[in-house]
Amino acid sequence: MYADVKVKIPTDKGKVTRKKIKGTTYIYYQIERYYDPEKQYSIPVSKTIGKCCEDDPTMMIPNEKYLVYYPDAKLPEDKNSARRSGCLRVGAHMVLKRIIAEYQLDVVLGDLIGKDSGLFLDLAVYTIITENNAGQYYPDYAYNHPLFTSRMRMYSDSKVSDFIASIKKEQSVEFLNKWNENRDHREKVYISYDSTNKNCQAGDVEFVEVGHAKENQNKPILNYSIAYDRNNREPLFYEMYPGSIVDVSQLQYMLEKTEGYGYRHVGFILDRGYFSKENIRYMDRCGYDFVIMMKGMKTLSFELVMKNKGTFEESRKHSIRGYKVSGTTVKGKLFPSDEQDRYFHIYYNESKRSGEREQLEEKIDNMASYLKNQEGKLAYECPSALCHYFEPFYHGQGDEKVFMFARERQDVIDREIKLCGYFIIITSEKMSAEEALDLYKSRDGSEKLFRGDKSYLGNKSFRVHGSESVNSKIFIEFVALILRNRFYTYLKERMKKNNKNDNFMTVPAAIRELEKIEMIRQSDGNYRMDHAVTATQKEILKAFDLTERNIREQAISINKQLQMIEQM
Repeated sequence: MYADVKVKIPTDKGKVTRKKIKGTTYIYYQIERYYDPEKQYSIPVSKTIGKCCEDDPTMMIPNEKYLVYYPDAKLPEDKNSARRSGCLRVGAHMVLKRIIAEYQLDVVLGDLIGKDSGLFLDLAVYTIITENNAGQYYPDYAYNHPLFTSRMRMYSDSKVSDFIASIKKEQSVEFLNKWNENRDHREKVYISYDSTNKNCQAGDVEFVEVGHAKENQNKPILNYSIAYDRNNREPLFYEMYPGSIVDVSQLQYMLEKTEGYGYRHVGFILDRGYFSKENIRYMDRCGYDFVIMMKGMKTLSFELVMKNKGTFEESRKHSIRGYKVSGTTVKGKLFPSDEQDRYFHIYYNESKRSGEREQLEEKIDNMASYLKNQEGKLAYECPSALCHYFEPFYHGQGDEKVFMFARERQDVIDREIKLCGYFIIITSEKMSAEEALDLYKSRDGSEKLFRGDKSYLGNKSFRVHGSESVNSKIFIEFVALILRNRFYTYLKERMKKNNKNDNFMTVPAAIRELEKIEMIRQSDGNYRMDHAVTATQKEILKAFDLTERNIREQAISINKQLQMIEQM
């Protein structure tokens, strides 16, 4: 927590450094260094002791750590420490408060977590508004925003760290039970299921393993997946599993969890990463319908495409205008021992064809260039990935074996060229090609959750120590995703109603605009709105059924609450 005073920035050479983050310059004090044997140099470990004053680069506003490392320093006494900012950003907080009330998250979390539930909500809202999940910067947010904590109390980063460590896994499990308890289990829902992974800068975390990272290969990661209700456009539940477990192996455990949450009449929309014979059969045994993109099985794909090529691509009847593709549906078996009829929806995209062909041709050119450079080399073995497209020729045997040249497998390459522009979706339930594509494209909801998670919630990695802290951060993050996804849905519905896409109606842009609604503290100690709500802000607020009058009323309520706090 930052004091409302200024002090000289310490000048200890080699100990005090500066780092600018999102426009604010923070002052760090180095407490130790440790040697990294992999990088072969020592790395400093530093703590924030304050932030630089904008009007004087030699002065800083200290936090509570300043007196820990400079115990003999004296703070000026003419100002009250840890005082709230004279300018509070209230707009985004008001809108997110409305969504919290709509879902009764304050009540549910209050029952589960108790007196610190307000801090939990503040952390969730903080990650959305600031696009950051680092607890050390939470005090900056608390300094100039209304809070959900009792008496709008501002907590230090050390309190935040202790609170995160105190959240138990049983509390997150119970939250998911209550959250899914309130869903309508009678109607059929299609659940979009997807996963991602996160780097974890952690100490003793049992789930962190070197695994199959989508970015930053060979880094310690944990896997994290979300089930998303495409009908109601809401995240349903999440799960965390070790970094070394691949998505296709985890799917069956997720299906069992779905049943445990009370969902019986469901179908699943799955990415091609979950495509396997075992998963298909398991869903059949459970009676679950599925929509899945076909992966591999190039022989079957080729046969399906060639058998139907020319029958639908140029027909207006088969045009799916919403996605600018043509599509047709055929029935058949997925594999020889398949006991069920499947519906294969074959699509052709003219613009996609040229891009895919160019990508394939460029790949073949790069392979040919690489193999050309290997000619004449002793004991060189052509990798299997390259042998698929090229036939290698050698001279000699054993240790004297020399790679001579490689010839393109024209039949294999021509076969793949003929598949360019085509893709296949498989469904267990009978439906049209347009219905299947519409269902599969609804996966955009879960993909946007992950993009929102990594890009807009600052959650590409976890900076924690211990399994409990990782569980807690994912729990907070999931609640933040619930709020952000609802925020996104409101904006999308408003744009659809207006029949136009305003650039300020994206989540990040809308939050930035709402953050401009401010309350300032005047000389009488009361907070008042700084100016009227703008036309752009009014349009954003309409998406949430809020008006300028609602904002003024909430502003008055916030001021009354702050005045009561001052008098205590």
